[in-house]
Amino acid sequence: MSTSSPEAVKKLLENVQTDLRSLSMECKKKFPPVKEAAESGIVKIKTIAARNTDVLAGLKENSSEVVQPFLMGCGTKEPKITQLCLAAIQRLMSHEVVSEAAAGNIINMLWQLMENGLEELKLLQTVLVLLTTNTVVHDEVLSKAIVLCFRLHFTKDNITNNTAAATVRQVVTVVFERMVAEDERFKGIVEQPPPVQGNTNRRSVSTLRPSAKDAYMLFQDLCQLVNADAPYWLVGMTEMTRTFGLELLESVLNDFPEVFLQHQEFSFLLKERVCPLVIKLFSPNIKFRQGSSSAASPAPVEKPYFPICMRLLRVVSVLIKHFYSLLVTECEIFLSLLVKFLDGEKPQWLRAVAVESVHRLCVQPHLLRSFCQSYDMKQHSTKVFRDIVNALGSFIQSLFIVPNAGNAAAVSAPAAQGAPGTGGAGGTLTTQAAFEYRGIWIPLMTVSVQGSAKATYLEMLDKVEPPSIPEGYAMSVAFSALLDLVRGITTMIENELSLEEEAAAEFRETHPDEEWNPQPVHATQAQKRETYIFVNFFLLPHSTDEAATENILKAELTMAALCGRLGLVTPRDAFITAICKASLPPHYALTVLSSSAANLSSKAYSIQGQSVQIISPSSESHQQVVAVGQPLTAQPQGTVVLTAKNIQCMRTLLNLAHCHGAVLGTSWQLVLATLQHLVWILGLKPAVGGALKPGRAVEGPSTVLTTAVMTDLPVISNILSRLFESSQYLDDVSLHHLINALCSLSLEAMEMAYGNNKEPSLFAVAKLLETGLVNMDRIEILWRPLTGHLLEVCQHPNSRMREWGAEALTALIKAGLAYKHDPPLAQNQRLQLLLLNPLRELSNVLHADIRQKQLECVLQILQSQGDGLGPGWPLVLGVIGAIRNDQGESLIRTAFQCLQLVVTDFLPTMPCTCLQIVVDVAGSFGLQNQELNISLTSIGLLWNISDYFFQRGEAITQELEREEEAQQKQAQEKGETLNRPFHPAPPFDCLWLCLYAKLGELCVDPRPAVRKSAGQTLFSTIAAHGTLLQQPTWHIVVWKVTTSTKKGFFI
Repeated sequence: MSTSSPEAVKKLLENVQTDLRSLSMECKKKFPPVKEAAESGIVKIKTIAARNTDVLAGLKENSSEVVQPFLMGCGTKEPKITQLCLAAIQRLMSHEVVSEAAAGNIINMLWQLMENGLEELKLLQTVLVLLTTNTVVHDEVLSKAIVLCFRLHFTKDNITNNTAAATVRQVVTVVFERMVAEDERFKGIVEQPPPVQGNTNRRSVSTLRPSAKDAYMLFQDLCQLVNADAPYWLVGMTEMTRTFGLELLESVLNDFPEVFLQHQEFSFLLKERVCPLVIKLFSPNIKFRQGSSSAASPAPVEKPYFPICMRLLRVVSVLIKHFYSLLVTECEIFLSLLVKFLDGEKPQWLRAVAVESVHRLCVQPHLLRSFCQSYDMKQHSTKVFRDIVNALGSFIQSLFIVPNAGNAAAVSAPAAQGAPGTGGAGGTLTTQAAFEYRGIWIPLMTVSVQGSAKATYLEMLDKVEPPSIPEGYAMSVAFSALLDLVRGITTMIENELSLEEEAAAEFRETHPDEEWNPQPVHATQAQKRETYIFVNFFLLPHSTDEAATENILKAELTMAALCGRLGLVTPRDAFITAICKASLPPHYALTVLSSSAANLSSKAYSIQGQSVQIISPSSESHQQVVAVGQPLTAQPQGTVVLTAKNIQCMRTLLNLAHCHGAVLGTSWQLVLATLQHLVWILGLKPAVGGALKPGRAVEGPSTVLTTAVMTDLPVISNILSRLFESSQYLDDVSLHHLINALCSLSLEAMEMAYGNNKEPSLFAVAKLLETGLVNMDRIEILWRPLTGHLLEVCQHPNSRMREWGAEALTALIKAGLAYKHDPPLAQNQRLQLLLLNPLRELSNVLHADIRQKQLECVLQILQSQGDGLGPGWPLVLGVIGAIRNDQGESLIRTAFQCLQLVVTDFLPTMPCTCLQIVVDVAGSFGLQNQELNISLTSIGLLWNISDYFFQRGEAITQELEREEEAQQKQAQEKGETLNRPFHPAPPFDCLWLCLYAKLGELCVDPRPAVRKSAGQTLFSTIAAHGTLLQQPTWHIVVWKVTTSTKKGFFI
């Protein structure tokens, strides 16, 4: 029910009259003046009710007279009467019928009761009701009411103390809420306040409205009191603690930031009072060094006081969070102080609350961005962001260094808790998350949810003595801070990049003919150098927990991808190197990683490469071993082991390459080198199409795998294949980086395979094949480097290596010809010749197994794409005809099989200009001396060819003449003469002459059977088809062909 409703007003009048009657009865004997005043008050109430239509307004107007009997009752100091009067006054207040004058009288009366120590809880309740239900109390009256509450806070009664503290907090909040409400009422009204000068006077600022003046004076005096100075406005204060004052300052700053940002007067207070005060109070904490002797210095250094220091850090957190834009210089000082508190010489509790404060900053990306823009990116400014990251790194590192005092618990922890570092071969595995380094084991605890900073010691407002810090707590907070730092950087930069992309898209729409020149992304240059230094090279190798390792790996993956997007090569490679090293066994000597680590900052933690042998004891020794295998080296010594953590890191590496391949650039070399070694240790071998499958080692001890990793192998193999399948989504430049990295790896593998016939690493060759197969739509851009390298592999002395080189090359050629290109190959002669050219190059390789692969490929091409070869026929026929007598029967047989297929199936489909090549190739098979049956069969093929010429004579003549005209024209344009065999005979006659010439050559073959068959075929052909020749051509047949065969008949 509303306090202004008729029923409520009626009830109020009745209750007030009842209170006055009760007061009259209580004071009847002992306090006659009060009794008379109460009776007069009853009459007054009735008169007001009768004369005023708005009873509440009438009551308020006469409130001084209405409350007078109750004030007199309080003056009696009788507990029962005082309680009755205070309750009545509160009732009037709650109905807002107290005027300013009446409120002043009430406060004066409450002050007297306070000084006499009467009804302290009721006093606090009355003040609170007065200030929360009415806005009539201002200036000195308000200050007196607040001082009253402060005075009661410092009484000897705990209940009163606590109630008064809560009341003070509420009253301070009310004062600022009034100011906010006042600002809201005047919102939109333009005022021109005079410019604020440096204001240090003790009176309120004249430009402020009433509620704002009260808030200003209150806040100013809180600063004065915390600084142990006399207040200007809160007159009558007798006692004040810094801890309580700092709590009040923090609550105001945190709850009402807009007050300080919108009002110059309050901004002035912030700059001139609060900040110097905080810096002054921080002084003892900065100077104090744990373990230092005070006798050495003439003036002993004041020891840090936990309650003050903790509250100061809370205030600093609020100042940085809400007022950074206003206090750029001051915040630089605060942040520098915060970093100093992380020093190893500071008390453990101070370091713990400092790292909690840093964590609070790390979860606010907009702040991190501001730090970089305001400090790190300025030429002569303190590199605040860098210092924070370095301080966190040094802080974590210091926890593993046994100090003279403070953190000795960490050393004995492994023995006490059965930590893995002390277990040796017979030790039991622990399930507790921890970091272990050089025998020091620090547990990891859950301190907050990712993305939020839940502090423990910054919230201990009730503690006076420094708390004991549990082992591992500080490490856990610092670890969370680093992870949140990475998340903050990621959020910030991705936001900027998306804004830049939007701006670029908008620019291209409005200016389609102009080039977009973006500004460099803000807030990145300062972050690029330092963030990776510590989290990668120290924490990852020493994490013993899967979840913690996963968090570190996610952070590294995120930062590697970000650095890649921003073109920051050194940090990108640093992150990737860290993941690569963690994927491999400890001390694994991998050159590419060692050289990469050498280029990084000296601060970065790196593993020293040693000879690859059974792993030496390290922080990894307690990890679950999942695989034992041989290292990939030219001279393997012993075995290496992979742990579950190595496999976990390998998955992250695969994820990085799969999702962020476009930004890896030259880092593909690092990633693929690591994957190659892991694949080798796990015993994965290439299968059809380039996919890797579990296989048995050809020599040496077989790979030993646990059941857990055996079930994982197909998954890893699948992920590896998907990684290279995803290369189809890379841009051309990124794809070239990938191809170059694979070629480089393959060259290393080839180098390693020289001089021995061991099983070589075929990872790179297999993945070149897989990459080529999925990028057929743009095969032109990668074909030359891809096939050029595979041709080198085909010439390698190691049979297994060159076998896979030929397998990859021929598979790519077949896939390229089968792919549905746009435009089709039939209309793209250049592309078809490009695809077929490596097949011809294989003819230069001397190894018979490679030539066998080449000819098998030709046979398969003829069977599947023979009808569409078109301009590629000369190349294919050249491969078939590139036979030599020293190549063995098997090769010649396969090549001849190809020729038979050509003559029986494809003569009508090939260009007529290729028919002469077919005749030459058939003749060359007749002349070879390895297989007599092939020679004789080839003569039969020449007869079949002549029969084809006869049947298609007219069509062949027309096509050859058209081609002759075109060639003649080209020759004339170049000023050359046309050069072809048997010129100037007509083109079709020339074709016949070539056929007769080949048969003529065979007529003089040393083998009788060949001579006989060739002679019979020659004269049968002339007899059957000689009528097609023109008369001048007969002259050539008689004198050049038949005469050359004469000696054959006499051999």
